[in-house]
Amino acid sequence: MDRLDGLTLFVRIVETGSFSRAADMLAIPRATATYAIQQLEARLSTQLLERTTRQVRPTLDGQAFYERCVAILSDIDDAESSLRHVAANPRGTLRVDMSGTHAMRIVLPHIEAFHQRYPEIMLAVSSGDRLVDLVREGVDCVIRAGHPRDSTLVVRRLALMPQVICASPAYLAAAGVLNSPGDLAQHQVVGFMSGEGVIDYSIDLINGGKTESFTASGWMAVNDAENYVVSALSGAGLIQLPRFHVEQALREGRLVEVLEGWQSPPMPLSILYPWRRHLSPRLRVFIDWLIDVYRQRLPE
Repeated sequence: MDRLDGLTLFVRIVETGSFSRAADMLAIPRATATYAIQQLEARLSTQLLERTTRQVRPTLDGQAFYERCVAILSDIDDAESSLRHVAANPRGTLRVDMSGTHAMRIVLPHIEAFHQRYPEIMLAVSSGDRLVDLVREGVDCVIRAGHPRDSTLVVRRLALMPQVICASPAYLAAAGVLNSPGDLAQHQVVGFMSGEGVIDYSIDLINGGKTESFTASGWMAVNDAENYVVSALSGAGLIQLPRFHVEQALREGRLVEVLEGWQSPPMPLSILYPWRRHLSPRLRVFIDWLIDVYRQRLPE
């Protein structure tokens, strides 16, 4: 392993807190990673990492060395990115996390077009709505709906998704129709749990140019978008979500839109990634491609 690869390995170990995870990210055996760090420490005559049974963390000298390594590797990335052929033909592995709904319904159906355009980029896509530590887990970017709260990340808007309020015909037959937002107090809403475990049973509507929240009761909550829709289809109550997710169910009559005369606020969708002076070419082209995909899929 040459010096540059050794520095990259050391940075990944510090950021992930694990020899194994760093080795997996760089596609090398764990024994190779261990030997390379031993050689690096021997060459510097300094202990860089403290190893315990649970975690690996840098020593004081290791932390200072890590910060210099990050700056050096960033400068190298900048230099390579400035080369026209590198920018035009990005390569390497790009790790992306997004909800299963967006992966299945919007992104992955078009992913072959991205591969045809950028054949040297290897994609690793994970799905979920949990909070992701991008640096520690080695994830390049995440796609999330709603209003991000992590101020340490760069947030770039992908789309504003029109929302709809709906329920199953069986539920509405039993619970009655809704003529105004005031009727929500007599209805059941399927709750949605956030990553922090907070359950939201509210319905948001635009009233007089401002978003107003109407609280309803409910007996069931989920933390997954697909289960949210299935709960409504089974008659558990009202749901409010981006229209694209239930377009087919609405067309087929398995779900019925309610309060059509009232506008739901659109739900923002964003891509989040760690701040860097310059985006890597592969992340930059992926973001540009995603913006175009969502612009075509959600023109509103």
